[in-house]
Amino acid sequence: MSNSSPSSKDRYVRDLQRLDSQQTQVRTFLAKLFPFFIALIFLALVGVYGGLSLQVADENLIMLVTAAIIGGYMALNIGANDVANNMGPAVGGRVLTVMSAVCIAAVCESAGALLAGGDVVKTVAKGIISPGEGLSIADFRDLMLSALFAAALWVNLATFLNAPVSTTHSIVGGVLGAGIAAAGFGLVNWITMSKIAASWVISPVFGGIVAAVLLLFIQLKVFNAEDRIKASKRWVPILIGLMAGAFSAYMAMKGLKKIWRPSSVEITFYSLFSFLIFWVISIPYISSLSKSLTSSKKDVNSLFNLPLILGVALLSFAHGANDVANAIGPLAAIVSTFSDTSVAAKVSIPFWVMVIGAVGLALGLLLFGPKLIHTVGDQITRLNAPRAYCVALASATTVLIATTLGLPVSSTHIAIGAIFGVGFLREFLENPNKRRLRPGHQLNATSSDAFGNVNARLRRKLVRRKFVLSIAAAWVITVPASATIAAILFFALHALI
Repeated sequence: MSNSSPSSKDRYVRDLQRLDSQQTQVRTFLAKLFPFFIALIFLALVGVYGGLSLQVADENLIMLVTAAIIGGYMALNIGANDVANNMGPAVGGRVLTVMSAVCIAAVCESAGALLAGGDVVKTVAKGIISPGEGLSIADFRDLMLSALFAAALWVNLATFLNAPVSTTHSIVGGVLGAGIAAAGFGLVNWITMSKIAASWVISPVFGGIVAAVLLLFIQLKVFNAEDRIKASKRWVPILIGLMAGAFSAYMAMKGLKKIWRPSSVEITFYSLFSFLIFWVISIPYISSLSKSLTSSKKDVNSLFNLPLILGVALLSFAHGANDVANAIGPLAAIVSTFSDTSVAAKVSIPFWVMVIGAVGLALGLLLFGPKLIHTVGDQITRLNAPRAYCVALASATTVLIATTLGLPVSSTHIAIGAIFGVGFLREFLENPNKRRLRPGHQLNATSSDAFGNVNARLRRKLVRRKFVLSIAAAWVITVPASATIAAILFFALHALI
């Protein structure tokens, strides 16, 4: 008996441990399923909401409800993917936690969509197709439904693969593919498509250059100064004023364009006025903060915290006002066909469609956004407050310059390009004489090999190359991938009907 008792006790303990492990696995599994469960409830409510928001004939009700659900699904994916580009740098710079960034972005994006979004889509889906009398109302609805669903599926896949992509380009590809499937290549506006293709290169390169120039300026004028506190008191207020002026123009030209359309002279005046006001206000503010700081980089970095938070909040507001409306444009186009007889008519985005976009975006960000925020903020290159500040300011400045020159650019590509620009500048400025060999490094066979490989051994890689290749690949294939999916969906719809 004495020999069997410990064995029984050991088995009892192992059974308890096994049961506890199984319960832990079940709880982990349910926790992973919880966001998807909430998303399904949201989509079900969207279907009901969409069906009750517009009085249509019974034969059109299924189309309306389906379009509303897919529009909600697209909004969820925008929140999960696109918003990370604005908030990722602030999180990577350790200025905001992931949860605080998610909350700020959810509020600002929703406010932008509801208060300043819904501008008129003058040509359906930003002029990618030119519909005419040869396209029936039924085909047009199927076209837009296929485009919207294809874009949502592609953005969902990109989020799963940790690749930040342009939701607008996804919509462009969806409309392109479905349009070709519906009426051939003659339906496509190839001039607009060529401009969009050019933006794949223009956006990230331009954003990267602007961010690198800003960071180089801060490095030379502030961090390389003998007295960093004195240099900060002089230059940081000017940089804050520069951000205020840039964002004043940005909000006037992009964020508030539905409710306020100032002239070029007015935009210039308000930008200069904002620059001067915030420059003057920032002088005593920075001076007061500097009294308790040392000349360490960590203390000087903290001077950029508040400007960065305000900058990313304004970027999120403008993103909600613009990209959300563009992304749910196909849903608005479908809704317009229930009242307009011409598919070439201007498409206004109804308020209830904007509500779906705004709520879906915030919910997608809360449920699925943190993963990509972490990727953008931490995985590409190491950021701090000044570097993240340069990314935010470069994003706004590049959009302003491109808009003034009439160049089509993607805010997603600009933000990621700016992060790459900051990282590659850091590599260029990094002292190559610091020897950093990882444990287990293999010695060269001969002394000549060692001297030949010295640069490779001593050069630090501050940008993860795998993200350069994977993100660039995702950008290049976004339009053709979403176009292919949309064409398949369009043919599938016609086969089922």
